Amino acid sequence: MSSRPAERIYFDWNATAPLNKQAQDAVLGALQLTGNPSSVHAEGRAVRGLVEEAREQVAALVGAQASNVTFTSGATEANMLALTPAIEVGGRKEPRDRLFISAIEHPSVRSGGRFAAGAIEELPVTSNGVVDLAALARALGHAERPLVSVMLANNETGVIQPIANIAEIVHAASGILHVDAVQGPGRMDCNVATLGADLLSISSHKIGGPQGAGALVRRGDIHVAEPLMTGGGQERGQRAGTENVAAIAGFGVAARAAKEFDAGRMAALRDKLEAGIKAITPQAVFFGAASPRLPNTSLFAVPGMKAETAIIAFDLNGIAVSSGSACSSGKVQASHVLAAMGVEAALAQGAVRISIGWNTSETEVEHFLQTWNMLAGSLLKERRGIAA
Repeated sequence: MSSRPAERIYFDWNATAPLNKQAQDAVLGALQLTGNPSSVHAEGRAVRGLVEEAREQVAALVGAQASNVTFTSGATEANMLALTPAIEVGGRKEPRDRLFISAIEHPSVRSGGRFAAGAIEELPVTSNGVVDLAALARALGHAERPLVSVMLANNETGVIQPIANIAEIVHAASGILHVDAVQGPGRMDCNVATLGADLLSISSHKIGGPQGAGALVRRGDIHVAEPLMTGGGQERGQRAGTENVAAIAGFGVAARAAKEFDAGRMAALRDKLEAGIKAITPQAVFFGAASPRLPNTSLFAVPGMKAETAIIAFDLNGIAVSSGSACSSGKVQASHVLAAMGVEAALAQGAVRISIGWNTSETEVEHFLQTWNMLAGSLLKERRGIAA
């Protein structure tokens, strides 16, 4: 058995990235200030300055205008804010009649926001986890003013969607495109204009900022006419309530840092992980590997392995991995993403996600592979009911 490192290995960055030290300092600095950002006195203006500086930093991360950034409590709220029939374009009320979502969206998008259940339609994906563009074009043919929501990159498989192509199809049908871009920044270029997104959701804690902050970014003259939270004029009327200044300040600093990322290094480590897993267990299947993927994400399964057992085994050996989304009950559940890709349920039940980040080391990758070599045989035997 290999020796265990002094510290745990964290390979669950897609759930939450470790807090950036500079972002942490920004949070602590903000907590030492007194003042409401809506107050006009000096104390209030100082706090307001932190919020607006962060707004500029977040806007710069995705190539947007600062005035088009609305801070929220996270990407889930940003998604809920965006998914409404009440959309204005250029000051004109142009309510959306239908919502189209891909079959692999995050649960906060799959819930449909403020659309009636009968007005929501699901778009299929290919076996490689990419939205079926022909099916999208056909679906939009029977909607007058559709709102379409497709994620930039899948949180489980890492598969990157052809958002620019999707935007062309959506706009040709007089539609509005919302993109849940949570997994993109810090791992790939994420420019709202280049993507062609009209509304874009991002999250602080996915890029090394604190939990409890996110943003909905608008492009051009798109406006959400009915905010989720009313009762105050904060966030230019888009979200009532005193801003979470400390979290927003940390979000801004993390956004500034996320502009600098080494996708090549992360991809090399991911490829080393996958090659090592394949060498130890040749029967391993990597989902979405035939499509463009995030450089930090790998979702794999081995026939006969149960994900919950594998995750516990890794945890007991000092390694944090997951089975996919960590946004609901904290339990290992069947993946709707893999089901949409046509993966057999028995294989999908064994899916384990590895997601790495900017400070992941080659030593950590090597230790993971040593641990996998130690665990794989017993995990597969246990599933078959044979004593390990």
